[in-house]
Amino acid sequence: MLKLIGAMMILLSATLFGFYQAQQYSRRPKQIADLIRSMQRLETEIVYGYTPLKEALEKVAKACAQPVNAIFRYSAEALDQSDARSVQSIWHQAVDEHWKHTSLKAGEQDIIRQLGFTLGLSDSTDQVKHLRLAIQQLQGELEGAQEERKRYESMWRSLGLLMGALIVILMY
Repeated sequence: MLKLIGAMMILLSATLFGFYQAQQYSRRPKQIADLIRSMQRLETEIVYGYTPLKEALEKVAKACAQPVNAIFRYSAEALDQSDARSVQSIWHQAVDEHWKHTSLKAGEQDIIRQLGFTLGLSDSTDQVKHLRLAIQQLQGELEGAQEERKRYESMWRSLGLLMGALIVILMY
């Protein structure tokens, strides 16, 4: 009886691990799309609304879904405090602290970190150029993420169950 319970626990945990990995592949394209919409919203706020950066980041954070909005919210809150840090350092710290809560990979992180070098440093037309470049690069990452999702999502679901079954068979 104890062996049966142990086997069921192993099978269940391996299956859940497979489903977790599949979920990561499913979340990534959605979060990249959220980043793209956020960048487009930020561009709109800067160009058409002539909104200061702090307020634009707040508006984007309110309009964006979790966990991506945490980066914008943290940046807006840090800009509101009266310390002498640059926008670049605040943006990079926001990315560093909140990136681990996303399903995004290093490619997207590099794009977002590069954007931090130009936010708040130049006029609105130059910032729009950098935002559009980031959007274009994220579009490429989105296509790759969708292909990965198609290729690996169902594989991980099956693989988790099969690996659990293999472990149970080898142990007994």
